[in-house]
Amino acid sequence: MRKLLVGGKFYINRDKFAEAVYIENDKIMAVGTTNYLKTLPYDEIIDLTGKTILPGLNDSHCHISSVGAAYLQVDLSDCHSIDEIIALTKSFIADNPELTKHGVRTMGWNQDLFTSGEKRLLNLQDVNQISTEIPVILERVCGHICAVNSKALALKNITKDTPAPRGGTIELDENGQPNGILTENAVQWIEEVIPNYTPEEKVSFMAQALNYAASVGLTSVQSNDVAAPNTYGDFQSIRAIYEQQLTKVRYRHQICAYSPEEMDFILNKEALEPIYQGGFLALGPIKMFKDGSLGAKTAMMRDGYIDEPDNHGVCALEYDLQVDLVKAASQHGLQVVTHVIGNGAIAETISAYQTGFIDGKNKLRHALIHCQITDQALLNEIAQQDIAVFFQPIFLDYDMQILEDRVGQELASTSYAFKTLENLGVHIGYGTDAPVEDLNPFPNIYAAVARKNKNNEPVDGFYPKECVDLYTAIDAYTIGSSYLEFKEDEKGRIAENYLADFTVLDEDIFNIPLEKIKDIQPRMTIIGGDIVFERE
Repeated sequence: MRKLLVGGKFYINRDKFAEAVYIENDKIMAVGTTNYLKTLPYDEIIDLTGKTILPGLNDSHCHISSVGAAYLQVDLSDCHSIDEIIALTKSFIADNPELTKHGVRTMGWNQDLFTSGEKRLLNLQDVNQISTEIPVILERVCGHICAVNSKALALKNITKDTPAPRGGTIELDENGQPNGILTENAVQWIEEVIPNYTPEEKVSFMAQALNYAASVGLTSVQSNDVAAPNTYGDFQSIRAIYEQQLTKVRYRHQICAYSPEEMDFILNKEALEPIYQGGFLALGPIKMFKDGSLGAKTAMMRDGYIDEPDNHGVCALEYDLQVDLVKAASQHGLQVVTHVIGNGAIAETISAYQTGFIDGKNKLRHALIHCQITDQALLNEIAQQDIAVFFQPIFLDYDMQILEDRVGQELASTSYAFKTLENLGVHIGYGTDAPVEDLNPFPNIYAAVARKNKNNEPVDGFYPKECVDLYTAIDAYTIGSSYLEFKEDEKGRIAENYLADFTVLDEDIFNIPLEKIKDIQPRMTIIGGDIVFERE
């Protein structure tokens, strides 16, 4: 099938644009003027009526299964008090008895956004007010800390003497009793008391989430769903989505694997499934979690937190084990990507990665996900070791409210260092970490170029020296994200022999006021030359 896309403003690179693209099957065969490309034989012509077209946007890190599961869970993201969380969850249980008969598990609350009552973490007494008959597990928006009720503690047989799982904590009150707060690996551990969703439910809600991704202009996602904390995916369910052709959004796995045997399974069994030859579903790196989050104060901080100097966060992956896993992955030829927020976690991970380098070089493109709290020495080390970074600029929308209170102004000034790492030549891709933030890429792009929140504050931007230009932000969402999955020679550009993946915009992103970028909506999403979403 040969298609001709005309009447558009196709973004090529920096200040370079084209007006037409010629597609054969799923590849771009020519880029140029309408008059020239019309001389070629074609079966269909699509007039894009002057719209601006980007290479297909590629979310470099998210959790599609958690985005999908949220359709079946109580939404606490807009709650502004503990009382509101209690009332909303009780109402959800009353309205959904079949769905909640085995318990309630959700994520989304954020104590820093409370505007009435106490501004603190939820605890056992709060969650017990929701129910003591079924287990209730409420994760903070970051997924790295949760509050549970007495039923959940009882089902897991947790007492004051229960040892926490490796890489997690069970918090105690002033009397030495469990206070219902668990962190890091203990979150996933206690959630085992609530049955997982059925395979049919997983296929349905993950397909829905992937098609939502297409509706916001994404043509590819790189998603951590298998064996990851706070997620619901598995290989079989995700394969079923593509075997049944329920979506065309391209998906690359980021897989949690904790032993050489699990890595062997990925390479020597899972990789042999025929669906991986189809171009829409791909295996990817080993995903690790080194620390927690800034908002939960579980990110690993070398010098502690400004307001809690003795708190250095939670190490979710001990260094010796991390080194062993990096070496095992490297021996298997597998890329490693690691969740790192605090400077302590980043420093240890850079060191661990070097033990898996090949001939002293990062040939497998081991990378850092999030990479938030950094000083200049760390930034230089990331560049010197050629370690790539998966950034989520949209995190600033919330984190700018707490950053200086957590780490101080000096360290804040060198953190979320989008521009500095770009200048140092580091390979960077953008993503959202959805469901922590929405999959919508345009508020994310706005955060990178303006460093302002969704209310366009602060006026001059938050540490504006780290703002990037619009071309850089778009490249990070396209060719940058493609580099992170070794696909920079076949997607992420509008060029000959690249995949025919496009995001068609309702506004000319290059010629609108800066604050309008976050409000852009895709008019059309095209994957492999096929229109998979079109806005009326």
